[in-house]
Amino acid sequence: MLPENYPDSSNIDEEGRCRICGGEPICQGLGVVRYDVPVDDPRFGKLFRCPNNPVEKDRERQDRLRRFSNLEAYADKVFDNFVINPGMLTQAEAHSLTTALRVVEKFAAKPEGWVLLEGGYGCGKTHLAAAVGNARLAQGDLVLFLTVPDLLDYLRNTFGPASEIGYDELFDRVRNVPLLILDDLGAENASSWAQEKLFQLLNFRYSRRLPTVVTTNVQMDALDPRIRSRLLDQDFVHRTTITAPDYRSAIQNQRDTLLSSLSLYKEKTFENFDTRHYVTPDEHRNLDMALQIAHSYAASPQGWLVFLGPYGSGKTHLAAAIAHYQQQQGVEVMFITVPDLLDYLRVAYSPDAPVSFDRRFQMVRNAAFLVLDDLGTENSSAWAREKLFQIMDYRYVTRRPTVITTARRLEEIDKRIQSRLIDDQCCTTFAITVPGYPLRRKRE
Repeated sequence: MLPENYPDSSNIDEEGRCRICGGEPICQGLGVVRYDVPVDDPRFGKLFRCPNNPVEKDRERQDRLRRFSNLEAYADKVFDNFVINPGMLTQAEAHSLTTALRVVEKFAAKPEGWVLLEGGYGCGKTHLAAAVGNARLAQGDLVLFLTVPDLLDYLRNTFGPASEIGYDELFDRVRNVPLLILDDLGAENASSWAQEKLFQLLNFRYSRRLPTVVTTNVQMDALDPRIRSRLLDQDFVHRTTITAPDYRSAIQNQRDTLLSSLSLYKEKTFENFDTRHYVTPDEHRNLDMALQIAHSYAASPQGWLVFLGPYGSGKTHLAAAIAHYQQQQGVEVMFITVPDLLDYLRVAYSPDAPVSFDRRFQMVRNAAFLVLDDLGTENSSAWAREKLFQIMDYRYVTRRPTVITTARRLEEIDKRIQSRLIDDQCCTTFAITVPGYPLRRKRE
């Protein structure tokens, strides 16, 4: 006897066609078939969807799944219309988008493990996450797409007397859904209750290896350590970072040429770095070593390079030479003095600013190659120290290539930044001990 929700033979019309698919009734109008296979075949004794009626043709089911998924507002977000415009992006930014697209397409074809998409606002994370959901919906899978703040609001609302669903039922639906997409992790109110619920949810799915997609624009260090440890499981989580800017605003996609001052140092190259004139033998060796270190770093930039030394000793010259070399390799380079950087960030708070503060902050933080010249000469306000630390801490955690120059002693720099600069696993620090060039010339 057939289950009551199965169609019966009345689904065959007068002309002998299946009312379900309109074709030959190989399923006898039932919508399912049983294959004639040996007993040891895994398909033996099971019912399968009729091949004449694939999931993608079942519009009613698709509509139900889409309503459940919360993806109705993102129905247009698919892989085919995810645009990577090289003309608006640097090589590194375009590569990050291409890599992210490749990762999520592979996951959508066979959802196993988790995907973690990191990047700034508007870089394309949500589009890619929704595209995964839409791809699986098209295959008939049950998907649930939720922003994390919305999820927590839904859970809180279940405690109200007007709620149509209880907390336990909603929480159980979310944690057990075959594919869960959590957008904007880290944007939620970080109350202890919210942290606990998120951990319970993600830990449940992690321990049961349930496919999950997570997007975030915050640093890993800002997340609950328990959640962070799951997201950083390299054997289970496919983690990819998008460095592209916000694509939703044309003005934000334009390069902010005022921010980098590298063009002012176009004459500063390795070839014209003077290590021989007006110096003692020890100073000559010191400058030669500085030049050699700069050359090596430019050829293979890993971690940070920090040049210490008095004004006019050659720190900025070498930093600019490294930046020019990287730029010639097609890398997006940002060269800026620290006081100028903080001024640009302050100006971005103005309502008339052509670029928002968030956009400018993200641009610096995510620059493919950053040179911070003259660290320690900035206004030492609490705001300035905090913004500078946030930028440098992010680049420290992500090991983004960064060159720093300073005339200060390390002991005089903000303690939090100082702790990063003295980490020899991330930073190469070299002190140029020669006097400034004007003083050296007076030796004649």
